[in-house]
Amino acid sequence: MGAALPVGDPVPADGSLPGARIDSRTPFSAYIHVPFCRVRCGYCDFNTYTATELRGARQGDYAQTLAGEVALAGRVLADLGPSREASTVFFGGGTPTLLPPGDLAHMLDAVRGEFGIAADAEVTVEANPDTVDDTVVERLVDAGVTRLSIGMQSAVPDVLAVLDRMHDPANVTTAVAAARRGGLQVSVDLIYGSPGETLDQWQRTVDAAIALEPDHLSAYALIVESGTKLERQIRRGEYPAPDDDVHAAMYEWADAALAAAGFAWYEVSNWARSEMLRSRHNQAYWRGHDWWGFGPGAHSHIGGVRFWNVRHPAAYAQRLARGLSPAAGQEIPDAAARTLERVLLATRTSDGLPIAELDATQRRDLAGLIADGLIDGPVAIAGRVVPTLRGRLLADTIVRTLVA
Repeated sequence: MGAALPVGDPVPADGSLPGARIDSRTPFSAYIHVPFCRVRCGYCDFNTYTATELRGARQGDYAQTLAGEVALAGRVLADLGPSREASTVFFGGGTPTLLPPGDLAHMLDAVRGEFGIAADAEVTVEANPDTVDDTVVERLVDAGVTRLSIGMQSAVPDVLAVLDRMHDPANVTTAVAAARRGGLQVSVDLIYGSPGETLDQWQRTVDAAIALEPDHLSAYALIVESGTKLERQIRRGEYPAPDDDVHAAMYEWADAALAAAGFAWYEVSNWARSEMLRSRHNQAYWRGHDWWGFGPGAHSHIGGVRFWNVRHPAAYAQRLARGLSPAAGQEIPDAAARTLERVLLATRTSDGLPIAELDATQRRDLAGLIADGLIDGPVAIAGRVVPTLRGRLLADTIVRTLVA
């Protein structure tokens, strides 16, 4: 049901953010968390719930409950400065498409009514391929959705079984085709390095994903999270532990195959067919924009203040029903934390980190990273810190070197 929330300072009952400093030029985004899944995947550590875990909360009430937090956010932000339209909206989870399209439209209309949504906004919905057909797509398009992110994970049934993914691999093709007919941009999500997965199996998955001709592709190395079913299975010896060298070989092969197919990497785990087809919502996170995360367990960043909601849908609904903020805690990162985050995020992207943001010591350390083949030398001479392919595989080394 998700990792424990961080420990922070209490949030005023009305949700106000007295420490926030809003710059009206900073773009604003909305994240909408839909915490429902049919089954819990063995590797998943997200804040999600199956029907049997929803004691005290009703899935059918969720859209109206979340609209209450949108209204609260509108009151809080109105006290901090001029209203800003949402430049991106992202429905994540969980499985947002487990809800009827009308419920997703209701939540999107709440954001639209409270803040407005920019005419050119990117509006993304994550989807399980088993839940997508032409009717669903048509209703999402009518609601204002522009992009579908489809959870493919693997094209190999044996690998999906290890991950406890229940969807039919054939439905990925069906879902992509439906999205295309509806005029939506399409992204597919993959996971590599599952226990026992071979390089050949991974190559089959990447080839199958490329054959779908998506606009965007994300590929994430499997992380075995503590407390998950998969972690217990590995501890009992039912599956082998993931191998970092295998992960590296899989990543290098995928990057080469995607480049040959016309994709360019723009963040360690993300590739797009053009700059215009990058995930603008994810870039909002990496660039430190403002976003409000709606829903149980969702995290937000507004005017330099970070805060996060209570995790369980019942506790979330109960607080909002009492007129209280659902936020469980908040923090204002200090200068050192902000620098660490800026370096960590920017050096994972092809846009990179401006060298002008580094101090004299960091610039000296940069020379060693270039010599070790982790940072692109010619790009650094031009003024930006961008990782090489080897640097993407050793991104933590770059961060540790620059932020001692």
